[in-house]
Amino acid sequence: MSQLYDFAIIGAGVAGLAAAQYGARANLNTLVIEEMAPGGQALLIDNLENYPGIAEPINGYDLSDRMRTQAERFGSSLMDASASNLRKENGRFIIETSNGPVESLSVLVATGAKHRRLEIPGEQEFIGKGVSYCATCDGPFFKGKRMLVIGGGDTACDEATYLSKLSGQIVMIHRRDRFRAQKALAQRVLTNPAIEVRFNTIAKEIRGDTKLRSTVLENVVTHEIAEEPFDAVFVFVGSIPQTAFLVDTGVQIDETGYIITDCTMQSSIPGLFAAGDVRATPFRQLITAAADGAIAAHSAANYIDEQRGQAYR
Repeated sequence: MSQLYDFAIIGAGVAGLAAAQYGARANLNTLVIEEMAPGGQALLIDNLENYPGIAEPINGYDLSDRMRTQAERFGSSLMDASASNLRKENGRFIIETSNGPVESLSVLVATGAKHRRLEIPGEQEFIGKGVSYCATCDGPFFKGKRMLVIGGGDTACDEATYLSKLSGQIVMIHRRDRFRAQKALAQRVLTNPAIEVRFNTIAKEIRGDTKLRSTVLENVVTHEIAEEPFDAVFVFVGSIPQTAFLVDTGVQIDETGYIITDCTMQSSIPGLFAAGDVRATPFRQLITAAADGAIAAHSAANYIDEQRGQAYR
């Protein structure tokens, strides 16, 4: 077994990088394990304009690079690897990675959640050019424009309501004949004059040139197909939390697969923390992910002190 770390972080998105900085500042021997480029979902953001303290818009790559540099400057290490399994033995965690096992006294899961996609032609090509999975992130770029919202759950209804404050030209489609969202949220959409709701409707293709121009829609009852102009398409058909490697841990998750934590970000397994989009939380933004990461690092330091009998009383 290689060296023993105090704090191992799986995932180098905003939550993981914030935790890395705070963990290193707390004098924890901190390792961040990331299978792709540091930044996570933030890398998809073209212009980030709502992060406190950053007045001029910044793209997600630059923000992530700054956070990575900052975390490394404080002493955290970054490993380019994927995690395939996690277990706890004799009070220590063993993370199986593509670069071999990693042993740590505490672990933070910050692997995030991937937006569930439509998997239709044009979706991938126009991400960042009209296709979005975050209304609060990208909605302001399309003020007064014609926008399509796809989905029928709580998030879709919430986001459609938010977008209706930016434009009176919102079309919302759902593949079934009624919303699956909470009744209060659904009713708010149905009575909103800025939102045109179409049930039994799906998107078949997204089209454009240098940016999104139109979407092909199909009524699943009549099978009528029509191409309509849109400036933006917002997709809210669910998310997939990245927790497959935790299947053998027995960690408590909610009905949709997100890790349940307490206010210290600790999961049902002592010493195992979760932060950011992988955690069961009512609001997912970069600022909340960073806060989760900072809290998790602080809590991990306290946990380690307790295990060593050095907790401050």
